[in-house]
Amino acid sequence: MTFNAIQVRRDLHQIPELGFKEYKTQRYLLDIIEALPQERIEVEMWRTGILVKVNGTSPNGRCIGYRADMDGLPIEEETGLPFASTHSGQMHACGHDMHMTIALGLLTKVVNQPIGDTMLFLFQPAEEGPGGAAPMMASDAFRRWLPEEIYALHIAPQFPVGTVALKSGLLFANTSELFITLKGKGGHAAYPHQTHDMVVAASYLITQLQTVVSRRVDPMDHAVLSIGKLQAGNVQNVIAETARIEGTMRTMSPEAMDAFKKEVEGHVKAIELAFHCQATIDFGANYYQVENNDEVATTLIRHFKQSTTLRFLECEAAMTGEDFGYMTKEIPGCLFWLGVGPTEGLHSSKIIPDEAALDLAIQELYRYFSSK
Repeated sequence: MTFNAIQVRRDLHQIPELGFKEYKTQRYLLDIIEALPQERIEVEMWRTGILVKVNGTSPNGRCIGYRADMDGLPIEEETGLPFASTHSGQMHACGHDMHMTIALGLLTKVVNQPIGDTMLFLFQPAEEGPGGAAPMMASDAFRRWLPEEIYALHIAPQFPVGTVALKSGLLFANTSELFITLKGKGGHAAYPHQTHDMVVAASYLITQLQTVVSRRVDPMDHAVLSIGKLQAGNVQNVIAETARIEGTMRTMSPEAMDAFKKEVEGHVKAIELAFHCQATIDFGANYYQVENNDEVATTLIRHFKQSTTLRFLECEAAMTGEDFGYMTKEIPGCLFWLGVGPTEGLHSSKIIPDEAALDLAIQELYRYFSSK
């Protein structure tokens, strides 16, 4: 069977699904996997994900993991592409359609042209939330086939196609979602003294939270707190009884994240006292930092520097988050950026990754794993 990477990517792009609801995606991937020669393949389903073990030819070979995330985002696509999402309000705006296609292409090559090492392909759901990596790692199949090294990539709109970028050590930040609900007392807009206005309380809280980064975090360290959503009230002449704040927090160390959360809790308690309201905090999904193993990253960098088709670039750490960090926390591994630009940024409704990156990545990864 000939693997047509562009067609596979476009098929997947049309059916984005949110975390742990990737039913069509799982079925599509299984149809391709089941059409491959089965002599070396073992397949396990895990929720909406798939684990595929391809046995190597060497009796002394190791087990190498390769992970691709599967879910889309709750974004209405605005690319105008003829193969745009057919699921209203959902889009592969973070490149997971590209990630799955590359993993599937590499899997196809390893099956048709076996290598010495065994490879474990992880098609992992729910990377965008609530997080599929940690629970997938706890599955019986993952523990039974535990890889000795693990790899992943992420598309990078900021780098031109043909570029790969990575570094040893910290690459992606620790992240935490942030959901705060404030409940006060609503009433007539003409009698504010008889109410506890949650529009004003939420406004104060949002501005005060910004001081956590500017006044409580060591200037030599790095942290981000961004509020992306604020909801309060129903009409212009009624004082709002409730307000809902949603955001994200990012730090460069797990210790800094713990301290960051305590500061947020302190500000919320102060708002409760000052504005006579009750508050609840939910830190939602939390992702551990992606830490590239020095030895693994050095070996991969050496390979990329010798590549005749890709250009290597040593990059800086980023405040992006990835639940692949739970895998590199336990297993020596590496994640790298794959250039697909120029195009709009990640999570944009107008992002159009350059599909030329697909075959470049498949071929180069096969060369790397077959030469190890």
